[in-house]
Amino acid sequence: MSDGAKGFYQVFEVFSRKNDTAPLQHQFSLLAPNHEIALVMAQENFMRREPVSDIWVVKRSDIRMMTEEEKTSLQRLDNKDYRTTKGYGYLKKKWRQYEQQMLDEKEIFSWKGEIRR
Repeated sequence: MSDGAKGFYQVFEVFSRKNDTAPLQHQFSLLAPNHEIALVMAQENFMRREPVSDIWVVKRSDIRMMTEEEKTSLQRLDNKDYRTTKGYGYLKKKWRQYEQQMLDEKEIFSWKGEIRR
């Protein structure tokens, strides 16, 4: 490909969804001179292989990726276990212990503030 041809073609990313409620999935990249040709090429290459509900074609240069510096902000902090369900795993055991405790008369009457002797 000559230098003039390289400038003529642009890289497009193709996304599709199998039905109207499915999420978009990246399928492949292709070279095309414009959006219209890229869409036709995506349809020709993809739709004959499997049924799809929708195809999106996006110029790669229009997609903003995170920089390496920005990616470091995605790392999780170690002190956030309470935000995940595994952070609450001890509660089931604690609740079971609480339910299995023997309630005596003194404790029951203490709830009302009355103590019988």
